[in-house]
Amino acid sequence: MTGWLGPHAGFILAAYLAAAAILGGLAVAILLDRRAQRRALAALEERGAGRRGGASS
Repeated sequence: MTGWLGPHAGFILAAYLAAAAILGGLAVAILLDRRAQRRALAALEERGAGRRGGASS
């Protein structure tokens, strides 16, 4: 596998795959946290904890 990436092709591809896996994991973690935060906010609003500032939405 020493084509156009040179003699370090394995390392280069592994680094790109690791970076993609880490970024994908972070994206999934963000989406899961967003869902949890929305649920927590909905629960608080159900119990009567309104938003500050007097503006109602």
